[in-house]
Amino acid sequence: MIIWDNHFHVDPFKGLFLEAVKQFHRAGGTHLVVVYKTAHDYGFPGLNAEDFMKAMDFHIELVEKINKETPVRAYAVVGVHPAEFVYLAEQKGLEYARNEVMKALEYAQRLCLEGKAIAIGEIGRPHYEVPPEIWDASIELMKYGMSLAKEADCAVQLHTESFDEAKFRELGEYVREVGIKPHRVVKHFSPPLVKVAEEVGVFPSIIASRKNIQEAIKQGNRFMMETDYIDDKRRPGAVLGPKTVPKRTKAFLQNGIFTEEDVYKIHVENPRKVYGVEVEED
Repeated sequence: MIIWDNHFHVDPFKGLFLEAVKQFHRAGGTHLVVVYKTAHDYGFPGLNAEDFMKAMDFHIELVEKINKETPVRAYAVVGVHPAEFVYLAEQKGLEYARNEVMKALEYAQRLCLEGKAIAIGEIGRPHYEVPPEIWDASIELMKYGMSLAKEADCAVQLHTESFDEAKFRELGEYVREVGIKPHRVVKHFSPPLVKVAEEVGVFPSIIASRKNIQEAIKQGNRFMMETDYIDDKRRPGAVLGPKTVPKRTKAFLQNGIFTEEDVYKIHVENPRKVYGVEVEED
């Protein structure tokens, strides 16, 4: 059985790194989308485009290491986290920050075009309050990232504030404005609003808590599951632990909450549609 966690971080400095991936595998996990953290997490100051590019290269190396040293098939997602843009704007000014982040996003696009990454992300807007000009610039950068993904015909993973139906519809307007294929747009840390996301056309990646997934599957199986595992020994199991997606999937299948068709759709067909990768058992 293929089991895909759609948003998972690794940290070779503060976290378990390969051991977390092995825990995922021992629980039954097979495929991982490993999302870039921040330049700062990877030991770079995050003060210019070059810092972000070096951090992305380092992230690709971590993903290659997972593929070489564990049985799990890992895919890289690279970008500039909205919090990195906020920090840079505070340090160096808005215009400088915007230009450096745009250059870094262009590099993320290149990594996708070269087949080293499957999506640009996580990009978007901060989940905390910021001045209006930073908020507006974050939206412009999110749209720029989506336009780069459109050009490359790759996916984009979005980090945002907490979402509701109205915010999904607002995102739908941005998607139409940019002209990216809506199914290429992944709302990471999505609430279980499967029907609304389907109407808008974007793909929800839902935190795999029991309550969330039970609510999601009542509305259909057009979603992916994620832990948003942070890999920080100071916060073990945050946001959810590495074993959660495989354990929850198998338990829901056993208890009749998922059918085999649901599992195949969530873990094979949906990732294939979103990322254009062939998800197969070796």
